[in-house]
Amino acid sequence: MKDLQFKVLIEQDENEVYVASVPELPGCYTQGKTLEEVRARIKEAIELVLEEEPELKKEKIQSPKPSSHFFGIEEITIRSYA
Repeated sequence: MKDLQFKVLIEQDENEVYVASVPELPGCYTQGKTLEEVRARIKEAIELVLEEEPELKKEKIQSPKPSSHFFGIEEITIRSYA
């Protein structure tokens, strides 16, 4: 048994719902009303994606550390002339 690590992006939308996604697993995302709920649900979503995509799981087992590296968050302002 091997521990697999994934970077998870968690945001809170305008309705105060938490949305979590895993950038290195396409289509792997979920939401929850609390941080605890969204964390539990994203773990389930990761497990489901890995079950559905055995090649992704095989690649991840060979390289268990996250393949993406968190760089940072920036706010960009765009001027609108509307």
